Parts: sequence; structure tokens; C-alpha cells
Amino acid sequence: MPVIESEEHKALREAVAAFATNNPRTDTTEFWKNAAKLGYIGVNLPEAYGGGGGGITELSLVLEEMGAAGNPLLMMIVSPAICGTVISRFGTEAQKREWLPALADGSRLMAFGITEPDAGSNSHRITTTARKDGTDWLLTGRKVFVSGVDIADATLIVGRTEDARTGRLKPCLFIVPRDTPGFGRRKIDMELNAAEKQFELTLDDVRLPADALVGDEDAGLLQLFAGLNPERVMTAAFAIGMGRYALARAVEYARERTVWNAPIGAHQAIAHPLAQAHIDLELARLMTQKAAHLYDAGDDVGAGEAANMAKYAAAEACVKAVDQAVHTLGGNGLTREFGLASLITAARVSRIAPVSREMILNYVSHQTLGLPKSY
Repeated sequence: MPVIESEEHKALREAVAAFATNNPRTDTTEFWKNAAKLGYIGVNLPEAYGGGGGGITELSLVLEEMGAAGNPLLMMIVSPAICGTVISRFGTEAQKREWLPALADGSRLMAFGITEPDAGSNSHRITTTARKDGTDWLLTGRKVFVSGVDIADATLIVGRTEDARTGRLKPCLFIVPRDTPGFGRRKIDMELNAAEKQFELTLDDVRLPADALVGDEDAGLLQLFAGLNPERVMTAAFAIGMGRYALARAVEYARERTVWNAPIGAHQAIAHPLAQAHIDLELARLMTQKAAHLYDAGDDVGAGEAANMAKYAAAEACVKAVDQAVHTLGGNGLTREFGLASLITAARVSRIAPVSREMILNYVSHQTLGLPKSY
């Protein structure tokens, strides 16, 4: 696995950084369209279906640089990374032809629904169920904290079907178009200041055709984690970009703000915490790159461990960087003019979603260290 980025990746970083910096995100839809025209949105999707032919490595790099320029796109985590990846790996030829070109060029969006009110981070407790009715499926259940349902053409829903051999429920993925009868949504009133809204979904005997099922009915967790591992990598990239943006604003301020005839950045009480924040972000970036490379190489097991670690490290680094940036600016750090205060809540989300840091520590303690489970 390369430790130093290739010249191609460096060039991609520079191009995305220039684009994001020169296109202030006044309108998310317009920014998305412009990014798609340059091939950034679908850089990870197969060339045969209009994508860039890259992988999660390239897509996470794009998202990080957008975030570092102050122009992150949350739906990149969902539409091309989770949904696009799952469909490209497990979808039928018809599903690929219908969705991948549109996801790649940004003309269509897909949301992802997994979290439930009573299941939280425990995907094994999902109660949304799908049962056969002739050749159709009937999907019933609830989902919460689903991003961008109002702007998405469909939502990839994680449900459970009954295994005919064992009677146990197993996870399956279904494409549910936005206007399907019985598919309801309610916007959740969030204090988080984000362009992408959060929704609670209700599925009341939503009737779906047989071809709404993505992949093999018996593949179970394999298909699910094919989407969840990229989600963790992309969330890490999102957090690193946010942390870099906040840190850059703080460094700029520390160079220019003068107290007692010296820039405040000359004082170690200011300089050292900012240096520590930079170190933590760089370390998190290395683990994120490792996770992305492992996933793109087809090592799902190795990628699972690294993606969880990357998400944990990036979230911690982001929260610390944002906190120190706000603290560096003092009162100015809480003003709209400098635009850092809103990042306090946004950074905190990276510790919670899409999986909490405690669940990541559970994963590492059980799967990596071999310690017994406490639940």
C-alpha cells in the first residue's frame, strides 16, 4: 500500500481544491452540478457506466479537498459512495444501466436508509422487514436520520427478509423510488446547520417489484458492509476536510492578530495546540488512505477494521481542530463573520454518525483484540 500519494492523486487534489475554492457554495445544487460536470461526483464509478473508473481512494480525496475549501458535499458520502458502490458491485445489469450513469453525472441522487428508532447503531436489530407477495415485495418499517430524502430520486433501504431454511431474518437492500405509495417522510427538526436535511421515513406495506432487490437475497452482511465500509472512509474524509478548513482559518488569524506587539501565533500557548491539531489530522488522513486502498484492493475484512479506525481518528481530530480554532479566535470564533462557530455542532456529528465512537471501540476490542463481548 503506497504511503506517499501518486502524482496523479496530487494533481487531483490540486484540481479539486482550486475548483472548490473558486466556487463558493452559495447553492448546493449548483455546486453539485458543477462538480459532476468535471467528473468529481462519479470518480469512483465504473467507466463503462459513465464514471471515472477510480475507487473510494479517489472519491474520498475529492470530498476531503472540498471540505478543506469550506465546500463539503454530504451527499457524496451517500449517493456515489454507498449506493453507487453497492449497485456497481451487486446490482443487476438493468439496475446498473438505470442508476450508475445518472449517479455519476449527478443528474440523479440516491439516499440511504439504515438507522432505526429502536436499533440505533446495532444493524443486527433492524426490524424493517420485507415479505414476498407473489413476485412483489412488501416492505414495512421505520427509518430515522436519513439524509437528503427530499432531493433524492430514490432511497436504498436496508430491510430484512426471512431465510426459508432457518426462519431467521437476514439483511437485504431495496431501491425505493421517492414517490412510491406508502413511502412517507417527515423532516426532523435539527439544530445542525446543513444544506442537507434529515428525515424520518415510514414504510407502510410499500409494494416493490422483484427487481427492486439489489443483489443476492442470500448475500446478507456482505452486501451491507460493501456500502458501510465506504461510508466510514468517506465520513473520515469529510471530517478531515472540515478540520483542515477550521485549522487553516485559525492559522491565518494567528499570523495576523497582534497582541503586545507580536502575532499571537508566536506564543506557544497558541502555536502548540494548532500544531497538535495538524499532526492529528495528518495521522487520521494516513489511516483513511489505508482504509480506502484496502477497500479498493478488494480486502473487505481489512478495510472494515481500517475504515472504523479511520473514522474514529478523523472524528477525534476534527473535533479537536475545530475546538482549538474557535478558541484561537476567542470571541471572533463565535461570530458569523468568521464562520467557525457552526462547525462546533457539525464536528460533533462526526463522532456520532454513521456509527458512534463507542461502537467502533467495541469493534476493535472484539474483532481486532479478540476480547469477549459485553453484549
